[in-house]
Amino acid sequence: MSQTSSTAAAVAPDQRWESQRSFDDLGRPLRDVTFCVVDLETTGGSAVAGSMITEVGAVKVRGGEVLGEFQTLVNPSAAIPPFIAVLTGITDRMVADAPPIEQVLPQFLEFAAGCVLVAHNAPFDVGFLRHFATEQGRPWPRFEVLDTAVLARRVVTRDETPNCKLASLARLFGSTTVPNHRALEDARATVDVLHAMIGRLGNLGVHTLEELQTFTSRVTQAQRRKRHLAEHLPHEPGVYLFRDAAGRALYVGTSKDLRQRVRGYFTASETRSRMGQMVTLASHVEGIVCATTLEAGVRELRLIAEHKPKFNRRSRFPERVHWVKLTSEPWPRLALVRRVIDDGADYLGPYASRTSAEHAVAALHESFPIRQCGGRLPRTPALTPCALAEMGRCVSPCDASVSAEDYDRLVGRLRHSLDSSPADVVRTLRSRMDALAGSERFEEAARIRDRLSALLRGAARTQRLRALSRCPELVAARKEDGRWVVHVIRHGRLAAAGVIPPGADATLWVLGLQAVAETVVPGPGPLPAATAEEVELVLRWLESDGVRLVHVDGEWSCPLAGAAGHLAVHDAVEASRRTLAAFDS
Repeated sequence: MSQTSSTAAAVAPDQRWESQRSFDDLGRPLRDVTFCVVDLETTGGSAVAGSMITEVGAVKVRGGEVLGEFQTLVNPSAAIPPFIAVLTGITDRMVADAPPIEQVLPQFLEFAAGCVLVAHNAPFDVGFLRHFATEQGRPWPRFEVLDTAVLARRVVTRDETPNCKLASLARLFGSTTVPNHRALEDARATVDVLHAMIGRLGNLGVHTLEELQTFTSRVTQAQRRKRHLAEHLPHEPGVYLFRDAAGRALYVGTSKDLRQRVRGYFTASETRSRMGQMVTLASHVEGIVCATTLEAGVRELRLIAEHKPKFNRRSRFPERVHWVKLTSEPWPRLALVRRVIDDGADYLGPYASRTSAEHAVAALHESFPIRQCGGRLPRTPALTPCALAEMGRCVSPCDASVSAEDYDRLVGRLRHSLDSSPADVVRTLRSRMDALAGSERFEEAARIRDRLSALLRGAARTQRLRALSRCPELVAARKEDGRWVVHVIRHGRLAAAGVIPPGADATLWVLGLQAVAETVVPGPGPLPAATAEEVELVLRWLESDGVRLVHVDGEWSCPLAGAAGHLAVHDAVEASRRTLAAFDS
């Protein structure tokens, strides 16, 4: 008759790390973690395909001490294949009187409660257990799982052992139990392997469960020796700056938990080679605590733009953008510029690349035949029109073919497309695309499509930025993690951020935040008083679920028939194109 035994005392509730954990509890020392090392014997390799469990063995350990063992045969309610019986030594007669999995599984889950599950090739063992829990309608506990096979591949070299099978590792580490394809013996051998690897990694500075779970040999000893650089940082959200010995910023990032995130650069979770180079150069880490995650994101962008750290790849040069400008002169034209000034002109953008800006200009010229020549027009009309005029792509003000009034009306329609509705451009270019596609000139149609897409993206961006930048002040709040976070935005720039304290008068507190908020001068033209990337970060927060507008000074609105509505169609088409699979040749 199969037996179930346990020599373990119940784990006290205050010892169960699954009960409430704060930021300070993150980084659980391995000596305080209770592991439940489990092994199964089965009739085959897939529970989904009908394989059944024939034996469960488990060992509960903490701090190197065995707290209890669990072992039982399981009646699979089906014949055990002969080759499985030969492999495990478990026969049909041995399991005839054993309890079924419906009885064994709840007993095992009770034994393993509050533990980190450990198994060698964990997806196999845990997969079987979860399958039968689902089949029985039992909720699966939120176990953390550690796979000793995966850990061994990161710890053990090929010079030490040809593979990471349990038997090979048991020999390497001198396990007191020889694996023999019986559940309890294999679980005991896995315990010895786990303890041996923990001992080896302890010498490398791995002392917490989180470090063990994410350990990789790609993190160098030099990185690990610098882990003390994170110890002064708080468990708070904010921005961190890695600096070298000369005080130069090497890298800027954000995190909801500064200490935990920075600690990862020195232990195991950071494996990017360039970050390894950065850590090698770092001599100090500076932390800036922020009241909200939005404030942290904004501060990160500002610090990257200010210091231009060599190891940050994005946001370092917000000034390197292009704008499409509709000039303010007697015969306006379109031009590409790098800077917005207060000159009464209309601007479209910003564009990250010159190519995209040129596509937008081409789209506008397709629809509005304004002049494309540079400089001022001659006082005396030209005798012959230019080549573009002969092609019908310019109304030719240079030879007086168009009156100033008619030209102004044409420019007015173009300006309306930029500011309010691009319907005229969309209609013109779609008509051209249909004609080209009908003539099977698909490459030309695709070029027109790309021009229209570039125009719509720039116009949508301009309209959204301008709407917020023209608003002198906007105060918004949202409940996050049970607390009300409040942001004051002035002319598109985040001017203040905070969290309403429990029990505080919300109205008075918000007034106080407004009083200490940064004074912001509006930017020129459509340009906000911040970088476009910062304003878009603010806009994403404002447009997120649950945000409430507390106060609006001025107006915050985008045109109803604006570019964003037309852009939605282009986004859907682009997404559809990316998901299409090519036919096999």
